Amino acid sequence: MGAFRFLTAFDLVAFNWCLGLPRAAQIAFVSRQISRLGDGGFYLLVGLVLAAYEPAFGPIFLVVGLLAYAIELPLYLLLKNTIRRDRPCESLPFEAYIVPSDKFSFPSGHSAAAFVFAALIANYYPDFSVISYTLALSVGISRVLLGVHYPTDILAGAILGLCSAFVAIAMFPAIVGLA
Repeated sequence: MGAFRFLTAFDLVAFNWCLGLPRAAQIAFVSRQISRLGDGGFYLLVGLVLAAYEPAFGPIFLVVGLLAYAIELPLYLLLKNTIRRDRPCESLPFEAYIVPSDKFSFPSGHSAAAFVFAALIANYYPDFSVISYTLALSVGISRVLLGVHYPTDILAGAILGLCSAFVAIAMFPAIVGLA
């Protein structure tokens, strides 16, 4: 069995297991709330508050965050519109708990954004690393539980987000002339 077929089989088993959980409707309600954190507004709000009220790293956090999202978003759009993997609710016989913003699922943009944010928090505020990565993982899992992503969509989004954040963190000193 090829790697692609193995991943597809894994995705279907894991996806069906998640949607077969008892109390799926109640889980979907909570998942919907968690998923909203990945919409982006929360991350910008945190960045702006930190920039305004936390002088040690707040302004740097905001600038590096904007750079990281400027890297992540075009790559996300390129991958999503090149790979064009249908969402589970488009290709399987069931209805998702939410209406997705677009047709394609790979990679998960919510997961990518959440992991950018988590990596930035971990870098500039390491005491909050566990909380930020737990939140990012929760956003990703919520997308599967809502029926709009497969698990490997979440993994790909996480990798994209982490790489984007690490590149932005590495680039920042050169951009401001500290390198």
